[in-house]
Amino acid sequence: MQVEAHSANETVEVTDGVHLTQLAVGDRMSMQHVHIEPGAVVPEHSHEHEQVGYITSGSGVFVVDGEEFPVSSGDAYHLGSEEPHSVEATGDEPLDGIDVFAPPRANPDWMD
Repeated sequence: MQVEAHSANETVEVTDGVHLTQLAVGDRMSMQHVHIEPGAVVPEHSHEHEQVGYITSGSGVFVVDGEEFPVSSGDAYHLGSEEPHSVEATGDEPLDGIDVFAPPRANPDWMD
């Protein structure tokens, strides 16, 4: 077993107001923390990894194929491999959550 403290990992501001922290990487999946300031947007992108996530606080809107999917604290979501998506934090407080990727996203672009 391996334990990773959030504070032991580098948080990267990948675009204005969007902060990602790689938390743990295994052989078959990886996990990251997401922190999006109110009004900030993760631009549309896609990746080979299947993605599931859980919103721990705040609210936002995912856009997938032109369709809006509102999310808020306590919601879980699933994005398929290569599915283009974006998300915006829409509330007065930051949107925070956890993302899990399979296969693992060991060296995402944003870590460079």
